[in-house]
Amino acid sequence: MPKHSKPRRGSLQFYPRKRSRKILPRVNWDSFSNETGLLGFIGYKIGMKSAYVKDNTPNSLTKGQRITIPVTIIECPTIKILSVRFYKNKRIMGEVVNQNLDKELKKKIKFPKNYKKKIDDFEKEDFEDIRIVVYSQVKKTGIKKTPDIVEIGLSGTKEEKLEFVKNNVNREISVSDIFKEGLVDIRGVTKGKGTQGPTKRFGLTLQTHKTEKGQRGPGSGGPWHPARVEFTQPMAGQMGYFTRVVYNSKIVFIGNISEKNINPPQGFKHFGKINTSYIVLQGSFQGPVKRQLIITPPLRPHKKQIKKNFEFIELR
Repeated sequence: MPKHSKPRRGSLQFYPRKRSRKILPRVNWDSFSNETGLLGFIGYKIGMKSAYVKDNTPNSLTKGQRITIPVTIIECPTIKILSVRFYKNKRIMGEVVNQNLDKELKKKIKFPKNYKKKIDDFEKEDFEDIRIVVYSQVKKTGIKKTPDIVEIGLSGTKEEKLEFVKNNVNREISVSDIFKEGLVDIRGVTKGKGTQGPTKRFGLTLQTHKTEKGQRGPGSGGPWHPARVEFTQPMAGQMGYFTRVVYNSKIVFIGNISEKNINPPQGFKHFGKINTSYIVLQGSFQGPVKRQLIITPPLRPHKKQIKKNFEFIELR
């Protein structure tokens, strides 16, 4: 009988397993080709609840019935444009900074001396792409005061992108302006768990209780020759605080707290009460409470998820 061998543990898709450099991950905005307008939004995770919904999914076994599904609530305060970046050959050829910024932002950011340029100065130049740098008005929530800043792409022709920037440069953009219903992808950083051993990190099977060199190790690290430990061997190291993406999440409900109040009397655990807009999504997502997340259109929508149709009733 051949010897059973498992020389590698864990997926190489997530290699290397080290801490994320930024709390808001980078996104390849060029990969979203079928969407129009702004391609992303900043949200803050509130936590999970159970929701009562009416199942209107075609051919569903529970069609027309009231069912309970697990949901995650994300608070989405409005965002504003900080600056507009013009790209050529995938490099920034110029940037226009918004003049009407919040006072808190001017204290936090050091602006260059020659930031008085206008959008009209670049309108006739030969640029290839436009992206905007936005900041969240998180001061409207009860989380913190310092805004989060991230670059978000635009879709459409160059004329459509310019028109969007001119119409929204001094305007507060709401999550309901970008997403209506359907699917979204959630990008963010997972909970950090520090340094962990190989058993917890890779899910190794425990050694027998008579093992002389420890139960929670991988056993042999390889042969004498070649006399080295391969990188594929499960070893102790950083666990958590990794950048991850959850694809094809179903939007159950998008609302504003002034129109539909879903706050519990005592507020949400470890978060408090929602003060602005929010989005209710089916399923669970990465990160602890109050973690910053980037909401984007679906990169590869799934037919089964698209067919789902839930009518939100209330939180349980």
